[in-house]
Formats: sequence, structure tokens, C-alpha cells
Amino acid sequence: MRTYTGIREKGRTQVSVDGQPLEPRLDLRNHSPTGFDWGYAGSGPAQLALAIVSDHLANDGLAEERYQAFKWAVVVNLPRDRWTLTGDEIARVLARLDP
Repeated sequence: MRTYTGIREKGRTQVSVDGQPLEPRLDLRNHSPTGFDWGYAGSGPAQLALAIVSDHLANDGLAEERYQAFKWAVVVNLPRDRWTLTGDEIARVLARLDP
């Protein structure tokens, strides 16, 4: 099971999956070339949602269909300083969001 972790220190954000930097997937959509963010509904949170959903699903097309709903359901509500999401938690949210 993969684990995603976000940390905010000294105004900078870092997001990893299983201890490795999470690929931002700017090749799919370039919402935020300056990096990930969370806790509100902006471009950084959209990039984070896309990156997490894309990595979790390993299906870019499906990720592009679902990441905005995931942003609104999860990313906008993540705690400011530190958070962790498991693959199981992400799967449960995505199952609820299925059309």
C-alpha cells in the first residue's frame, strides 16, 4: 500500500509517495509550475490532486476525469502543516466520487 505525505516547513511544501518525491504530472496539466499546495481551492491544490490521483490510479485518462472532484473532497481539507494519505483512503474517496 502506497503512502502519500505532505509537509509544509518555512513556507515550502514537499510531497512524497513512499518516501520519494511525488511527480507533479505537469505533462498532463500545468496548473502550478511552482509546486504543490493544499488547504484551499487553488492551482497548487489542483496540481497535487492530479499528481496523487494519477499516481494512485496509474491511469492518466481516469485521473484527468477525477482529480478535480478529489481536490474538492480531500485536498482542500488537508491540514496545513502535515498530512498523510494511504492508498486505501484514496481508493475509498475515489469510489464515493465515481459517477
